[in-house]
Amino acid sequence: MLKRCLQIVVLVTAVAAAPLRAQGLPDFTQLVERNAPAVVNITARKNAADDNDPSQLSEEEVPDVFRRFFGDPRQFQDPRRGGGERVSGGSGFIISADGYLMTNHHVVDGADEVTVRLKDRREFKAKVIGSDQQSDVALLKIEASGLTAATLGDSSKLKPGQWVVAIGSPYNLDFSVTAGIVSAVGRNLGDDQRYVPFIQNDAAINRGNSGGPLFNLDGQVVGINSQIFSNTGGSIGLSFAIPIDYANKVVAQLRTKGKVARGYLGVGLQEVTADLQKTLGLSRVTGALVREVSPNTPAAKAGLKESDVIVSVDGQKIERSGDLPPIIGATAPGTQVTLGIVRDGKPMTVPLVVGELPADLTAGGVSAANPGAEPAKGDALGLAVRELTADEREQSGIDDGVLVENVTGSSARRVGLRPGDVVIMVGRKRVSTVAEFKAAASAVPKGEAAMLLIRRGGNNSFIALPAGD
Repeated sequence: MLKRCLQIVVLVTAVAAAPLRAQGLPDFTQLVERNAPAVVNITARKNAADDNDPSQLSEEEVPDVFRRFFGDPRQFQDPRRGGGERVSGGSGFIISADGYLMTNHHVVDGADEVTVRLKDRREFKAKVIGSDQQSDVALLKIEASGLTAATLGDSSKLKPGQWVVAIGSPYNLDFSVTAGIVSAVGRNLGDDQRYVPFIQNDAAINRGNSGGPLFNLDGQVVGINSQIFSNTGGSIGLSFAIPIDYANKVVAQLRTKGKVARGYLGVGLQEVTADLQKTLGLSRVTGALVREVSPNTPAAKAGLKESDVIVSVDGQKIERSGDLPPIIGATAPGTQVTLGIVRDGKPMTVPLVVGELPADLTAGGVSAANPGAEPAKGDALGLAVRELTADEREQSGIDDGVLVENVTGSSARRVGLRPGDVVIMVGRKRVSTVAEFKAAASAVPKGEAAMLLIRRGGNNSFIALPAGD
């Protein structure tokens, strides 16, 4: 009887394991054959030479950011033109049979002439219907018949570990196919493109793949290949694509209005860290910490304050500071939303009407050098501070704060505080005089970190200053 039971167990285990052994690696041939005709090669030409253009620089003068994302842009200079014409290349894909295409903004930015080449080798001059720098999405139109349009998928369903396939023209090698997996979703790549929740994947993407489609195994476009991180200019397995759901919203506005209107709160954000969690009264590390509220903005009108932590928008959770800009940016201006926040350790909700992102945002700064300043008058928390002069307040555009003249404590030095910083808040108390600074510092419970709101270079940020010296 025991022997029979063991045989059954072995048989069941073998049956359960069989699908895994039989599955193997996917075969992409049918996917590629079906979808390659929707992929295009794009050549962009700009006639007038620009002394500030990276294609005119020596190798040593090429900014690191161009190598990091796009490699050396000097590759696109046409040697036959003696530097008078710049030629750049990229990829794209057809989204409708009447000739509309998607690609990257940086592929066609500033171009005087854009040429689209199809898989059947036909070439057409393209019209740029609209192009959006913040999202790096552009919409083109060609007049052609017999076009194959790609099927657009649902990028919200992507999960790390799923297979993806890229088709494009790396180094002008048309219709090259690479494959990999989704490494992560919702990646935030910094302020320049804070509204895009990028798809990270490890499909080989190189110069010329920009603007090309990223497919799932159903042959649906789930992303637009946009950027790579690289110290060589070539693929090292860190590729980033714009989610097609996000790109569709951008294209809809480009097609109807020629530009993109984004939602706007008027806050500066930073990450909640383990050091800041306790001082903010949070049960865990989560949310987007408000480090600055600009005056006369939707956030200011709704009553948001520095040190508030935004944890949800209309019930959608905000786990990291990078989660908030894509949600607000995709919200139509004039829409009322409900923010879930934590203030002084207490959960609450704040109704807010989303504004429209201004075309140009600037921030004032405080100069660290002031020859006429009086010597430091206070020393607390390992910081020697003094009050701001009237000129400094006018230059910085802030009414509160004391200027750090010297960093005397080792803890303050370790967390990066330095002369020229302006301390706006200690804990949840705003300070504008040395006396207020010292009083707020003395109110910090013994053995606990002090939370400071610091202004540096026109930007605010919270710093947790550990107890001790």
